[in-house]
Amino acid sequence: MSVVSVAGLPAVARPRLTRLVVAIAMTLASGVLAAQEVRTDQVPPPQDTPYVGTVTLHVDASDTAQGIFRVHETIPVKPGALTLLYPQWIPGDHSPTGPIAMLAGLKLSGNGKSLIWKRDKYNVYAFHLDVPAGVSSIDADFQYLSGRSDDFEITDRMMDMEWSKVSLYPAGYFSRDITFAPSVTLAHGWQLGVALETASQSGDTITFKPVTFNNLVDSPIYAGQYFKRVDLNPGGDAPVHLDIVADAPKYLEITPEQLKVHRALVTQAVKLFGSHHYDHYDFLFSLSDQMGGNGTEHHQSSEDGLGADYFTAWSDNAPERDLLAHEYTHSWNGKFRRPADLWTPNFNVPMGDSLLWVYEGQTQYWGFVLTARAGIWTPQQFFDALAMVAANYDRNREGFQWRTLEDTTNDPTAARRSGLPYRSWQMSEDYYSGGQMMWLEVDAKLRALTHDHKSLDDFAQAFFGVDNGSYVTKTYTFDDVVAALNTVAPYDWAAFLHAHVDTLNPPLQNGLAATGWKLVYTDKESDYEKQYNSRPEPSRHLYNFAWSIGLTMNDKSQVNDVRWDGPAFKAGVSTGATLVAVNGKDYSTDVLKEAITAAKDDQTPVQLLLKYQGGFRTVAVDYHGGLQYPHLVRVEGTPDYLSQIIAARK
Repeated sequence: MSVVSVAGLPAVARPRLTRLVVAIAMTLASGVLAAQEVRTDQVPPPQDTPYVGTVTLHVDASDTAQGIFRVHETIPVKPGALTLLYPQWIPGDHSPTGPIAMLAGLKLSGNGKSLIWKRDKYNVYAFHLDVPAGVSSIDADFQYLSGRSDDFEITDRMMDMEWSKVSLYPAGYFSRDITFAPSVTLAHGWQLGVALETASQSGDTITFKPVTFNNLVDSPIYAGQYFKRVDLNPGGDAPVHLDIVADAPKYLEITPEQLKVHRALVTQAVKLFGSHHYDHYDFLFSLSDQMGGNGTEHHQSSEDGLGADYFTAWSDNAPERDLLAHEYTHSWNGKFRRPADLWTPNFNVPMGDSLLWVYEGQTQYWGFVLTARAGIWTPQQFFDALAMVAANYDRNREGFQWRTLEDTTNDPTAARRSGLPYRSWQMSEDYYSGGQMMWLEVDAKLRALTHDHKSLDDFAQAFFGVDNGSYVTKTYTFDDVVAALNTVAPYDWAAFLHAHVDTLNPPLQNGLAATGWKLVYTDKESDYEKQYNSRPEPSRHLYNFAWSIGLTMNDKSQVNDVRWDGPAFKAGVSTGATLVAVNGKDYSTDVLKEAITAAKDDQTPVQLLLKYQGGFRTVAVDYHGGLQYPHLVRVEGTPDYLSQIIAARK
């Protein structure tokens, strides 16, 4: 754009031209603004008013071979413009991850005649249509096409069905103001676990009692050919069940001791919070090497998925046994008490994740603690698991040089839990474990301030345990967290929290010393870490050398992470490379361990032959510290708060 100069014009002409230039500029600006204003979706904002009528929703989930969920809805309507939404912002995912690409075959009709729909220009989750006069309900038919290569949602033996993936709902209303009458058809002979109440059953079709849409989305189904329901709270005032689906009948077997510790989890959680916020609770638990693992919280249930041998190989699989405790804790922390910016009126309004270091961080803390208090972990397994977490914040989180803990709460939206090439530098949802380390220090600080009379247990009761029996969401802010901590023990908690969550290089190691323990490294793995590294799970860092040479390996001889500025990184090792040989010998984990050990004695670099992008190259890793594995040891002469923290409550 050229610039018009008014210099040199007659004085009378200058104001006229100036006004003309201003008018042109304003016109251009208004044109820009107009262009910006139309680049918004045409979705009616949600209002807190009841939706007329009840939406009936039926899902045929019987196709176990092709994984196709066939959906039919009947939606009461009025003539005129209507927008239907597919859920986008999914609770528990903390991100806009509703799998809209998996919706297919959408057909809408009214009074038996097809209706034309058009997707919103700027919102792929919204579908617009005009309802003709004389039409009081429309029918919607579509398919949800579940993944067929990995992370299966349905196999020939079991299924995990989330209602958010198989439903459309009318825009312009709070989800709590829309009533659904849901039903599902399962594969023949399958049984199910769900928090919904059954109205009737005919053959393999189950019809549930009408429920508001927010509660429907909060009530997934686990179903399977091999099913067992276990009472975890016999005689209690609110039923709690473990609903298990497994790859084979043998994986359903539970020993008396295993049953005892899982019942103790319920007992210890209720003792901790002094309340419950559910009428009944169902752990929906899949034990499978085929269906994808899972861990998603709901108010009266949770989606939990681990390997098939959870019970049958009990002595060898301590890692991840904190899953049930973590998701159960969310009934109090996250579902009942929820950060204000995470509460939304429906599932297509963006969420804010700024307080996930409370929602997930403290839940991660209690998940570990309750697993130990219940006896699902031994004390030593707890210490070893915590040592691995602490080691990550001692040697494997260089990203805190440029990011804060609070900034990692953006990761669910920014990264969508995708693979990262340099996790220690990029970081990934560190509000979980980083938050856990911070809350450990908070617990120790409360104990010290009150001379061991109060602890984080008191905060949990005061903050999450209020309004016993209510499951109406109660939101909170940063100031509410500070105020609740001050009721337990007065202190400058705002400054403390700011120093940990929104400051670079936060002091996340302080909690160990404050609880009477310290982190050390030896050349021997703990039994817990051996199990962690040997489990054949896709998410595993199967062979962990992060704290020594600075890399982790998967079971395909590939480098799946390189510690930023660690020895391997400085030598030029790249994530994704295949390790072919070590010091001239074919690579194996034992060969690499031997080479790392030898380099400590002879001070020669470790020679790695790497294959990457079709080529080979050898790098020399100048590391001589030997094998390094984390452990916790007591600091003599200090209070042993950590042992007190994990002691079962009487």
